[in-house]
Amino acid sequence: MNGKQILKEMTPYKQGKQLHEVKKEFGLERIVKLASNENPFGYSNQIDKYLSAQLPSFDIYPDGYTAELRTAVANKLSVNEKQLIFGSGTDEIVQMVGRAFLYPGVNTVMPAPTFPQYKHNARIEGAEVKEVPTLNGYHNLDGMLNAVDENTNVVWLCSPNNPTGSLIPKDDFEYFMEKCPKHVLVVLDEAYYEYVEESLKSNSLDRLSSYNNLLVLRTFSKAYGLAGLRIGYGIANKALIANLDVVRGPFNTSSIAQKAALIALDDDEFILESTSRNRSVKDNFQQFLDSIGWHYYDSQTNFLLVSTPKSGDEIFQHLLENGYIVRSGDGLGCLNTVRITIGNEDDMEQLQDIIYQLHLDISKER
Repeated sequence: MNGKQILKEMTPYKQGKQLHEVKKEFGLERIVKLASNENPFGYSNQIDKYLSAQLPSFDIYPDGYTAELRTAVANKLSVNEKQLIFGSGTDEIVQMVGRAFLYPGVNTVMPAPTFPQYKHNARIEGAEVKEVPTLNGYHNLDGMLNAVDENTNVVWLCSPNNPTGSLIPKDDFEYFMEKCPKHVLVVLDEAYYEYVEESLKSNSLDRLSSYNNLLVLRTFSKAYGLAGLRIGYGIANKALIANLDVVRGPFNTSSIAQKAALIALDDDEFILESTSRNRSVKDNFQQFLDSIGWHYYDSQTNFLLVSTPKSGDEIFQHLLENGYIVRSGDGLGCLNTVRITIGNEDDMEQLQDIIYQLHLDISKER
């Protein structure tokens, strides 16, 4: 299949409804967006202090090497600066992997459901996509290993997984890396790493010296609250990073994104506070869902994938009309679910009231 045919079969990424659209459509004064896993607690206030006093020079190209942020991240993670690559969010690094390692005649293995950009970019490059269904939201690692063959170039692991929220246990990750053929690039996407409970966090960066075929992805879009600035990074051995650098655009991250990320990286207090609040609000919401008998998947993230008594699209529409934007799982490969970002305390309390009334209405219909 040639490139033109592939593009005809594919569709562009469709973002969720924007706040102004929903307000206008339903005549609402206030909308709460819980659809894109953004941080409801914002970002480090040190960034605002910096920007109020000084702005980058917008007439000058950004540092293509991302030198200042590179040094800070390397020191923070105890890795060599040449082990890092930066992108416009981790999405761009996913695209780099596709451009560098995927092409007609090779295949890539991934869980299903998972972050859709893995599949999207693989298909653009003409590679065969092998999807292995998750088990209760968790990666079926044995099934993924069985899907790997001599033509497999890339395997995608998303931990915690989006949209299910489930984490790959540390021992299972080690098992997978030991069994996976060394010619296969394993991409471990840890976009939600900061939200994971400390006792459950993997030692993925410690294993880079043991596995030359491992690339770890992290981002400033989620816990750090910089989704609007688009900056993320990858960590791997120097040779692998050098290969990815060949396909990286020369000025792919903006000056303001680099500076904001540098400031955010240093504000451990903000990360601790926002992740702790997220965990507390999520626990409260889980207790509420338990009380009405709605199932949800294990999650080490700032969202829950919730099973619903009606289709995900129907629940999405009801919540939309009541001022809450969530993500229907019907379009994510998870029928009869909605993915709900954990919001702040007040917004989640109001959401519980809306869902409880909906639960009562559905119960009466039965």
